[in-house]
Amino acid sequence: MKKILLSLVTVIFFATSFYTFDPKEEAKPETQNIKTSLPALKKSNSSKDKAAEIYRSISFESNNTLNPEVFEKAFLGFNKLKKAGKLPETSNLISIVDFSLSSTQKRLWVIDLEKKVVVFNSLVAHGKNTGEEFATAFSNTESSYQSSLGFYITESTYNGSNGYSLKLLGMDPGYNDAALQRAIVMHGADYVSEDFIKSQKRIGRSWGCPAVPRALAEPIINTIKGRNVLFIYYPDEQYLSKSEWLKSGETI
Repeated sequence: MKKILLSLVTVIFFATSFYTFDPKEEAKPETQNIKTSLPALKKSNSSKDKAAEIYRSISFESNNTLNPEVFEKAFLGFNKLKKAGKLPETSNLISIVDFSLSSTQKRLWVIDLEKKVVVFNSLVAHGKNTGEEFATAFSNTESSYQSSLGFYITESTYNGSNGYSLKLLGMDPGYNDAALQRAIVMHGADYVSEDFIKSQKRIGRSWGCPAVPRALAEPIINTIKGRNVLFIYYPDEQYLSKSEWLKSGETI
């Protein structure tokens, strides 16, 4: 029996004599082989990023693309007006007039944000005292015959001296909030046409209303009436910096 025990001790001695203890190895954490991963980047929900995403998915006519910066501003105001309860939650239409463009260009876009399509792209007039071919001066004053900048909410329709017309409620105090008082409405006009451009090198001018071609007046008005947004843009730094609907840093 003693011989058997002696043999076992001898085997254990030789089996363990080749193992070298490394204190550094002992100190390694048990999680050293566990794969770690960086947290996924949080998807941005800023109005600017969302506007860029929607803009990229809209099919514009190749020769008449809306300026992405103008769309971004219109989209920001659209969302802020919704949050303020000025627009229905279900609203998905946005109408944009870019008065930085020549009046010979189709500078009105009506866009369906849900379907991401341009519903209408049309000529649109500015006021007779706002400029000739290009718009340059704007006013919120009655009898100025000038266009007014800013965000509008479309209201009800009526038949007046200019035919089928759409009332507009100005949402920017000091810039367009006198629109109803001034009878600034959307209506059709014969002077908003390609034929007028050929003879005058510009379209005709209104008394401040965003007039559209006579043939398009009814379909455009019927599409955007009833509390949708209309944004009339011009790179006026004073307006752009003061409008409460264009304050940056908002999320959606």
